Amino acid sequence: MSTKVTKELVNPASIAVIGASNDVYKPGGAILKNIVEGGFKGKIYVVNPKEDEIQGIKCYRNVEDIPQVDLAVLAIAAKFTEASVKVLTEQKNTKAFIIISAGFGEENKEGKELEQRLVAQIEKFNGCLIGPNCTGIFTPYHHAIFSKPFPKSSPKGVDFITGSGATGCFIMDIGMQQGLHFNHCWAVGNSAQLGIEDILEYHDEVFNENSSKVIMMYIENIKKPAKLLKHARSLAQKGVKIAAIKAGCSEAGSRAASSHTGALASSDVAVDALFKKAGIVRCYGREELCTVAAIFTYPRFEGNNMAIITHAGGPAVMLTDALSKAGQNIPHIEGEKANALLAKLYAGSSVANPIDFLATGTPEQLGEIIDACNNDFDNIDAMCVIFGTPGLSPIFEAYHVLNDKIKHTKKPLFPILPSTMVAGEEVKEFVEMGNTYFPDETVFGNAVARIVDTPVPFEDDDLVKIDVVKIREIIDRCDNGYMDVKLLNELLDAAGINHAEDISTDDVEEAVKFANRVGYPLVMKVVGPVHKSDVGGVSLNVKNEAAVRTEFERLIHIKDTYAVQCYPMLFGTEIFIGAMREPLFGHQVLCGLGGIFIEVLKDVQAGLAPIGIKEAKAMIKRLKGYKMIQGTRGQEPVNEDLYADQIARVSALVQAAPEIAEMDLNPLLGSPTAVVAVDARIRIEK
Repeated sequence: MSTKVTKELVNPASIAVIGASNDVYKPGGAILKNIVEGGFKGKIYVVNPKEDEIQGIKCYRNVEDIPQVDLAVLAIAAKFTEASVKVLTEQKNTKAFIIISAGFGEENKEGKELEQRLVAQIEKFNGCLIGPNCTGIFTPYHHAIFSKPFPKSSPKGVDFITGSGATGCFIMDIGMQQGLHFNHCWAVGNSAQLGIEDILEYHDEVFNENSSKVIMMYIENIKKPAKLLKHARSLAQKGVKIAAIKAGCSEAGSRAASSHTGALASSDVAVDALFKKAGIVRCYGREELCTVAAIFTYPRFEGNNMAIITHAGGPAVMLTDALSKAGQNIPHIEGEKANALLAKLYAGSSVANPIDFLATGTPEQLGEIIDACNNDFDNIDAMCVIFGTPGLSPIFEAYHVLNDKIKHTKKPLFPILPSTMVAGEEVKEFVEMGNTYFPDETVFGNAVARIVDTPVPFEDDDLVKIDVVKIREIIDRCDNGYMDVKLLNELLDAAGINHAEDISTDDVEEAVKFANRVGYPLVMKVVGPVHKSDVGGVSLNVKNEAAVRTEFERLIHIKDTYAVQCYPMLFGTEIFIGAMREPLFGHQVLCGLGGIFIEVLKDVQAGLAPIGIKEAKAMIKRLKGYKMIQGTRGQEPVNEDLYADQIARVSALVQAAPEIAEMDLNPLLGSPTAVVAVDARIRIEK
């Protein structure tokens, strides 16, 4: 059991509604009505100084007068909550609170201080708090929530956690129309004590074979990313699928950063990386969230071959496009069994896939097609059925066939029912038979893409080992700001990060001596200016001693330059690794192609440290320019094993040295035999 979510909150023996009302359009009235109509089996107490009876229940004038109670729901003005909580905790042994009232931290400093005093008082007596400023919660045992619509409660339903009560209502509205049932709903409001991460922890710790296998979340603030990651990954290992919206993802204004990593990293990139690492499917709208959750309620299928069964050509084409973009195949169906199926359909039908049995197709033909996909076509893993109507006749019979086939199908069968108004009665009956459905084929296809693009969480069992003792010794010698090149190279060596042999000097004779020792051609760069190329501070293919002297004199006189860096000119595909420290989240590690791909196309992937070899390889494969890593048009490939190793080493380095605020290895040159950093910048912020 979680140390915060108490039994009294989830399954209380008694509930008190403070501020109950006979007016069911007020929160205190609606909550009481929902508790009663939800079939709560325990004792219910109500408090209102102006009433003797509320909704048929004896009313107490003061909190002091009620018996001991497990759970208190407060729907009174914020200024009165503190006194009630004090009485309930000290005299009534109350261990769980839901504070509906607004007027707390969301309004002003005084409200925030009141919140903090309430939490301190409740925690002093080992209690827990949902809210304030929330719509309430419902569990399989009670419905202490005032919002509508009120969903069907079912152990086979989804668990829903929302940071916004109003948004939660809108999400449930969509989900219920599509046939989703709900098991728990938690509207955490201001999250003064219990937040989304704590509720996820509760579901992880009490999980059993009867628990819901689908969780939806609407998140406005992630306060404890490490806890969210831990319990989402744990739930994923138990077979639970999670989908979430994280609102507030746009950056207000530009990020002040002096490196490519700083320009590319952001809080939203960190959220994206967190969700990928946790196996959470990230959604960007209410309809998409409900669609992903509804897909999760169907059996998982192996393979990616879909049959599209339709009596309308246009939606089938749009679904084919959406599924193809999601990496799904719509394989061609042919052969004797295909011909046998075609013979059962009207002239003009097609079974090639999409299987189009025309607007005149019958429910019996729909059943024949589904049976054939189940039994005769081995290259089909799942089916989508698009079936609507222009309104010329009822289609109850077709939906009865669909209902029967869904209940007995061997392969997942996804019903896409677009006529939600014209065939409203038929769709309603289909849902009442216990089904979920999808009203839009493109939204469905895009939701499939979201699921496919979300990796299974990786185990941290292949992290690389580096010289942590040496790294700490180097970091202790560093001042804040960009690291001196000599110390930087020592740090890279301690982490096992390959870099070119180089020299940084303000003496031309030292540069010449270095060049003659390591050989030509040479790269020469300014040390000092942040963006070297912008000031003409990079010279490539320096071929002899005379050129070294000429370029040294030019470079050393560029504004802000205090030294010139020289190293052998290497060849390979330009790639990139960076790291950025993000408050709360720790370090993001980014990888991608260098050059124009990072400057213009921003083709990068981000992960949260720690990152092992397997996760690093998955990041590389997700790059849009991955084919360049593999080698195209005669270009040699980059050794992916070596590239992944260097990504994992950067991750290990920032774990060992959290003082690294920003880090760029750009570019590294990748070839079949080596991955070598030819330029590096590390900014320390202790």
